[in-house]
Amino acid sequence: MDWQPSCSLGLLRLRAQLLQKIRQFFTKRDVLEVETPLVCRAIGTDPNLDFFTTLYNWLPEQKKLYLQTSPEFAMKRLLAAGSGSIYQICKAFRNGESGHYHNPEFTLLEWYRVGFNLLQLMDEAEELITALFEGNMALQPTQRISYEALFQQVTGLNPLQFSYKEYVNYANNNGLVDAAALCGQDHASWLDFIFSLQIQPNLAQNTLWLVTGYPACLPSLARINADNPLVVDRVELFINSIELGNGYHELNDVKEQARRFDKEIAARQASNLPVVTKDERLLAALEAGLPSCSGIAIGLDRILMLLSNSPAIDGVLAFSISRA
Repeated sequence: MDWQPSCSLGLLRLRAQLLQKIRQFFTKRDVLEVETPLVCRAIGTDPNLDFFTTLYNWLPEQKKLYLQTSPEFAMKRLLAAGSGSIYQICKAFRNGESGHYHNPEFTLLEWYRVGFNLLQLMDEAEELITALFEGNMALQPTQRISYEALFQQVTGLNPLQFSYKEYVNYANNNGLVDAAALCGQDHASWLDFIFSLQIQPNLAQNTLWLVTGYPACLPSLARINADNPLVVDRVELFINSIELGNGYHELNDVKEQARRFDKEIAARQASNLPVVTKDERLLAALEAGLPSCSGIAIGLDRILMLLSNSPAIDGVLAFSISRA
Protein backbone atom coordinates (compact mmCIF):
# COMPACT_ATOMS: atom_id res chain seq x y z
CA MET A 1 0.00 0.00 0.00
CA ASP A 2 1.37 3.42 -0.93
CA TRP A 3 0.48 4.98 2.44
CA GLN A 4 3.32 3.03 4.00
CA PRO A 5 6.90 4.36 4.32
CA SER A 6 9.25 4.01 1.37
CA CYS A 7 11.97 2.60 3.62
CA SER A 8 12.09 0.06 6.43
CA LEU A 9 11.90 1.00 10.09
CA GLY A 10 15.47 -0.24 10.37
CA LEU A 11 16.53 2.47 7.91
CA LEU A 12 14.78 5.10 10.02
CA ARG A 13 16.89 3.97 12.98
CA LEU A 14 20.05 3.99 10.86
CA ARG A 15 19.29 7.57 9.79
CA ALA A 16 18.83 8.60 13.43
CA GLN A 17 22.17 7.00 14.34
CA LEU A 18 23.84 8.80 11.41
CA LEU A 19 22.53 12.19 12.54
CA GLN A 20 23.64 11.50 16.11
CA LYS A 21 27.18 10.65 14.96
CA ILE A 22 27.38 13.82 12.89
CA ARG A 23 26.28 16.01 15.78
CA GLN A 24 28.76 14.32 18.13
CA PHE A 25 31.53 14.84 15.55
CA PHE A 26 30.97 18.60 15.32
CA THR A 27 30.26 19.09 19.02
CA LYS A 28 33.73 17.71 19.78
CA ARG A 29 35.18 20.26 17.36
CA ASP A 30 33.19 23.18 18.79
CA VAL A 31 31.37 23.81 15.50
CA LEU A 32 28.03 25.52 16.06
CA GLU A 33 24.83 23.95 14.71
CA VAL A 34 22.57 26.54 13.02
CA GLU A 35 19.27 26.76 11.17
CA THR A 36 18.56 29.11 8.26
CA PRO A 37 15.38 29.71 6.20
CA LEU A 38 14.50 27.22 3.50
CA VAL A 39 12.11 29.70 1.85
CA CYS A 40 13.89 32.90 0.76
CA ARG A 41 13.52 35.88 -1.56
CA ALA A 42 16.54 34.91 -3.66
CA ILE A 43 17.95 31.73 -5.18
CA GLY A 44 21.22 30.61 -6.76
CA THR A 45 21.90 31.48 -10.39
CA ASP A 46 23.52 28.18 -11.45
CA PRO A 47 21.97 27.31 -14.85
CA ASN A 48 22.35 23.60 -14.07
CA LEU A 49 19.93 23.76 -11.13
CA ASP A 50 16.16 24.09 -11.33
CA PHE A 51 14.18 25.26 -8.31
CA PHE A 52 10.74 25.45 -6.77
CA THR A 53 8.90 28.75 -6.34
CA THR A 54 5.94 29.73 -4.22
CA LEU A 55 3.84 32.87 -3.77
CA TYR A 56 3.63 34.60 -0.42
CA ASN A 57 0.48 36.65 0.09
CA TRP A 58 2.29 39.64 1.53
CA LEU A 59 -0.02 42.65 1.34
CA PRO A 60 -0.35 44.72 -0.70
CA GLU A 61 0.98 42.22 -3.28
CA GLN A 62 2.15 38.68 -3.72
CA LYS A 63 5.89 38.02 -3.46
CA LYS A 64 7.69 35.21 -5.24
CA LEU A 65 9.79 33.11 -2.86
CA TYR A 66 12.14 30.21 -3.53
CA LEU A 67 12.72 26.87 -1.85
CA GLN A 68 16.46 26.74 -1.37
CA THR A 69 18.64 24.33 -3.37
CA SER A 70 21.23 24.73 -0.59
CA PRO A 71 21.50 26.75 2.64
CA GLU A 72 24.81 28.19 1.41
CA PHE A 73 23.90 31.85 0.94
CA ALA A 74 22.20 32.23 4.33
CA MET A 75 25.03 30.41 6.10
CA LYS A 76 27.57 32.75 4.52
CA ARG A 77 25.58 35.69 5.85
CA LEU A 78 25.95 34.18 9.34
CA LEU A 79 29.69 33.76 8.78
CA ALA A 80 29.99 37.39 7.73
CA ALA A 81 28.09 38.37 10.90
CA GLY A 82 30.76 36.66 13.03
CA SER A 83 29.20 33.26 13.80
CA GLY A 84 32.48 31.37 13.58
CA SER A 85 32.55 27.82 12.21
CA ILE A 86 29.04 26.43 11.66
CA TYR A 87 27.17 23.41 10.36
CA GLN A 88 23.60 22.61 9.40
CA ILE A 89 21.54 19.50 8.70
CA CYS A 90 18.53 20.48 6.62
CA LYS A 91 16.26 19.74 3.70
CA ALA A 92 17.12 21.14 0.28
CA PHE A 93 14.97 21.19 -2.86
CA ARG A 94 15.72 20.78 -6.55
CA ASN A 95 12.99 20.71 -9.15
CA GLY A 96 12.86 18.04 -11.84
CA GLU A 97 15.34 15.75 -10.07
CA SER A 98 14.12 12.21 -9.51
CA GLY A 99 15.87 8.89 -10.04
CA HIS A 100 18.17 6.36 -8.41
CA TYR A 101 20.22 9.09 -6.71
CA HIS A 102 17.80 12.03 -6.76
CA ASN A 103 14.64 13.04 -4.93
CA PRO A 104 13.35 16.61 -5.28
CA GLU A 105 13.47 16.96 -1.47
CA PHE A 106 16.64 15.64 0.13
CA THR A 107 18.81 16.00 3.24
CA LEU A 108 22.06 17.97 3.23
CA LEU A 109 24.85 18.32 5.74
CA GLU A 110 26.65 21.59 5.08
CA TRP A 111 29.48 23.03 7.13
CA TYR A 112 31.94 25.93 7.02
CA ARG A 113 35.26 26.14 8.84
CA VAL A 114 36.64 29.62 9.46
CA GLY A 115 40.38 29.79 8.87
CA PHE A 116 40.53 26.44 7.05
CA ASN A 117 42.09 26.08 3.63
CA LEU A 118 40.85 23.37 1.26
CA LEU A 119 43.39 20.77 2.41
CA GLN A 120 42.30 21.19 6.03
CA LEU A 121 38.65 20.84 4.99
CA MET A 122 39.51 17.68 3.02
CA ASP A 123 41.21 16.22 6.09
CA GLU A 124 38.13 16.89 8.21
CA ALA A 125 35.75 15.53 5.57
CA GLU A 126 37.82 12.34 5.39
CA GLU A 127 37.71 12.03 9.19
CA LEU A 128 33.93 12.42 9.20
CA ILE A 129 33.30 9.94 6.37
CA THR A 130 35.63 7.41 8.02
CA ALA A 131 33.76 7.77 11.31
CA LEU A 132 30.35 7.38 9.63
CA PHE A 133 31.38 4.24 7.75
CA GLU A 134 33.17 2.60 10.66
CA GLY A 135 31.54 -0.74 11.43
CA ASN A 136 29.37 -0.61 8.28
CA MET A 137 31.68 -0.69 5.26
CA ALA A 138 35.40 -1.42 5.11
CA LEU A 139 36.80 1.48 3.08
CA GLN A 140 40.08 1.13 1.21
CA PRO A 141 42.75 3.84 1.67
CA THR A 142 41.50 7.24 0.54
CA GLN A 143 42.55 8.40 -2.91
CA ARG A 144 43.36 12.07 -3.52
CA ILE A 145 43.93 13.19 -7.09
CA SER A 146 43.58 16.36 -9.13
CA TYR A 147 40.79 16.63 -11.68
CA GLU A 148 43.38 17.37 -14.36
CA ALA A 149 45.48 14.28 -13.60
CA LEU A 150 42.45 11.99 -13.37
CA PHE A 151 40.88 13.31 -16.58
CA GLN A 152 44.11 12.96 -18.55
CA GLN A 153 44.79 9.53 -17.05
CA VAL A 154 41.47 8.15 -18.24
CA THR A 155 40.88 10.05 -21.49
CA GLY A 156 44.21 11.45 -22.64
CA LEU A 157 42.51 14.85 -22.99
CA ASN A 158 43.59 18.07 -21.30
CA PRO A 159 40.56 19.33 -19.33
CA LEU A 160 42.05 22.81 -18.94
CA GLN A 161 42.46 23.51 -22.66
CA PHE A 162 39.46 22.94 -24.90
CA SER A 163 39.94 21.55 -28.40
CA TYR A 164 36.59 20.79 -29.98
CA LYS A 165 38.21 18.52 -32.57
CA GLU A 166 40.06 16.46 -29.97
CA TYR A 167 37.00 16.11 -27.76
CA VAL A 168 34.82 15.04 -30.71
CA ASN A 169 37.44 12.49 -31.81
CA TYR A 170 37.56 11.08 -28.29
CA ALA A 171 33.77 10.84 -28.15
CA ASN A 172 33.54 9.11 -31.53
CA ASN A 173 36.29 6.64 -30.60
CA ASN A 174 34.54 5.76 -27.34
CA GLY A 175 30.98 5.32 -28.51
CA LEU A 176 29.70 8.63 -27.15
CA VAL A 177 27.64 9.26 -30.25
CA ASP A 178 25.44 12.02 -28.79
CA ALA A 179 28.25 14.05 -27.25
CA ALA A 180 28.76 16.63 -30.01
CA ALA A 181 25.03 17.28 -30.38
CA LEU A 182 24.52 17.63 -26.63
CA CYS A 183 27.67 19.62 -25.76
CA GLY A 184 28.32 21.70 -28.88
CA GLN A 185 31.15 24.17 -28.33
CA ASP A 186 30.61 24.43 -24.58
CA HIS A 187 33.72 23.29 -22.72
CA ALA A 188 31.97 22.88 -19.36
CA SER A 189 29.30 20.65 -20.90
CA TRP A 190 31.95 18.42 -22.45
CA LEU A 191 33.74 18.06 -19.13
CA ASP A 192 30.57 17.15 -17.24
CA PHE A 193 29.49 14.72 -19.96
CA ILE A 194 32.80 12.86 -20.19
CA PHE A 195 33.44 12.84 -16.44
CA SER A 196 30.00 11.45 -15.60
CA LEU A 197 30.10 8.69 -18.25
CA GLN A 198 33.77 7.75 -18.56
CA ILE A 199 35.46 8.61 -15.29
CA GLN A 200 33.06 8.60 -12.35
CA PRO A 201 31.67 5.06 -13.00
CA ASN A 202 35.20 3.62 -13.13
CA LEU A 203 36.61 4.95 -9.86
CA ALA A 204 37.89 2.15 -7.62
CA GLN A 205 35.15 0.71 -5.41
CA ASN A 206 34.83 0.91 -1.60
CA THR A 207 37.18 3.88 -1.68
CA LEU A 208 36.71 7.51 -0.73
CA TRP A 209 37.91 9.62 -3.66
CA LEU A 210 38.77 13.29 -3.15
CA VAL A 211 39.06 14.94 -6.57
CA THR A 212 40.50 18.45 -6.40
CA GLY A 213 41.40 21.41 -8.60
CA TYR A 214 38.34 21.62 -10.85
CA PRO A 215 38.54 23.66 -14.08
CA ALA A 216 37.50 27.27 -13.55
CA CYS A 217 35.00 27.05 -16.43
CA LEU A 218 32.72 24.80 -14.35
CA PRO A 219 30.16 26.66 -12.20
CA SER A 220 31.19 27.02 -8.55
CA LEU A 221 31.56 29.49 -5.70
CA ALA A 222 35.21 28.54 -5.15
CA ARG A 223 38.26 30.77 -5.20
CA ILE A 224 40.56 30.81 -8.20
CA ASN A 225 43.70 28.85 -7.34
CA ALA A 226 46.58 31.15 -6.41
CA ASP A 227 49.07 29.21 -8.54
CA ASN A 228 46.91 28.34 -11.55
CA PRO A 229 44.09 30.64 -12.74
CA LEU A 230 42.65 27.83 -14.88
CA VAL A 231 41.47 25.91 -11.81
CA VAL A 232 39.53 26.67 -8.64
CA ASP A 233 40.05 25.44 -5.07
CA ARG A 234 37.28 22.85 -5.15
CA VAL A 235 36.95 19.22 -4.09
CA GLU A 236 34.33 16.57 -4.83
CA LEU A 237 33.83 13.36 -2.85
CA PHE A 238 32.93 10.00 -4.39
CA ILE A 239 32.38 6.47 -3.09
CA ASN A 240 31.34 3.61 -5.39
CA SER A 241 30.80 6.04 -8.28
CA ILE A 242 28.31 8.08 -6.21
CA GLU A 243 29.01 11.79 -5.81
CA LEU A 244 28.60 12.57 -2.12
CA GLY A 245 29.79 16.12 -1.65
CA ASN A 246 31.14 19.31 -3.12
CA GLY A 247 33.47 21.64 -1.22
CA TYR A 248 35.25 24.95 -1.80
CA HIS A 249 37.79 27.33 -0.42
CA GLU A 250 35.04 29.90 -0.42
CA LEU A 251 35.05 32.92 -2.69
CA ASN A 252 34.90 36.14 -0.63
CA ASP A 253 35.60 38.70 -3.36
CA VAL A 254 32.31 40.55 -3.85
CA LYS A 255 33.21 41.87 -7.31
CA GLU A 256 34.18 38.42 -8.59
CA GLN A 257 31.02 36.93 -7.06
CA ALA A 258 28.84 39.54 -8.78
CA ARG A 259 30.64 38.87 -12.07
CA ARG A 260 29.97 35.12 -11.77
CA PHE A 261 26.31 35.78 -10.95
CA ASP A 262 26.02 37.96 -14.08
CA LYS A 263 27.66 35.27 -16.23
CA GLU A 264 25.30 32.58 -14.96
CA ILE A 265 22.25 34.81 -15.35
CA ALA A 266 23.26 35.44 -18.97
CA ALA A 267 23.66 31.68 -19.51
CA ARG A 268 20.17 31.10 -18.08
CA GLN A 269 18.70 33.71 -20.41
CA ALA A 270 20.48 32.20 -23.42
CA SER A 271 18.96 28.81 -22.57
CA ASN A 272 15.46 30.27 -21.93
CA LEU A 273 15.58 29.19 -18.29
CA PRO A 274 13.55 30.96 -15.58
CA VAL A 275 14.83 34.46 -14.85
CA VAL A 276 16.58 35.02 -11.53
CA THR A 277 18.33 37.98 -9.95
CA LYS A 278 21.48 38.28 -7.89
CA ASP A 279 21.17 37.69 -4.15
CA GLU A 280 21.92 41.24 -3.00
CA ARG A 281 21.95 40.23 0.67
CA LEU A 282 24.75 37.74 0.00
CA LEU A 283 26.69 40.37 -1.94
CA ALA A 284 26.22 42.81 0.95
CA ALA A 285 27.55 40.17 3.35
CA LEU A 286 30.62 39.67 1.15
CA GLU A 287 31.08 43.45 1.01
CA ALA A 288 30.96 43.58 4.81
CA GLY A 289 33.57 40.84 4.95
CA LEU A 290 33.25 37.07 4.69
CA PRO A 291 36.09 35.56 6.73
CA SER A 292 38.53 33.26 5.00
CA CYS A 293 36.85 29.84 5.20
CA SER A 294 36.22 26.56 3.45
CA GLY A 295 32.89 24.79 3.25
CA ILE A 296 31.31 21.61 1.95
CA ALA A 297 27.87 20.07 1.43
CA ILE A 298 27.30 16.31 1.64
CA GLY A 299 24.15 14.44 0.64
CA LEU A 300 23.15 12.34 3.64
CA ASP A 301 20.59 10.25 1.76
CA ARG A 302 23.39 9.00 -0.49
CA ILE A 303 25.52 8.19 2.55
CA LEU A 304 22.61 6.10 3.82
CA MET A 305 22.34 4.36 0.46
CA LEU A 306 25.95 3.24 0.78
CA LEU A 307 25.66 2.28 4.46
CA SER A 308 22.58 0.15 3.79
CA ASN A 309 23.57 -1.11 0.33
CA SER A 310 20.34 0.37 -1.05
CA PRO A 311 20.23 0.55 -4.88
CA ALA A 312 18.02 3.67 -4.97
CA ILE A 313 17.38 6.73 -2.84
CA ASP A 314 13.72 5.75 -2.35
CA GLY A 315 14.89 2.92 -0.13
CA VAL A 316 16.35 5.26 2.50
CA LEU A 317 13.63 7.94 2.63
CA ALA A 318 10.67 7.80 4.98
CA PHE A 319 8.49 8.90 2.07
CA SER A 320 9.90 9.40 -1.41
CA ILE A 321 8.24 11.77 -3.88
CA SER A 322 6.05 8.92 -5.16
CA ARG A 323 4.56 8.47 -1.67
CA ALA A 324 4.73 12.01 -0.31
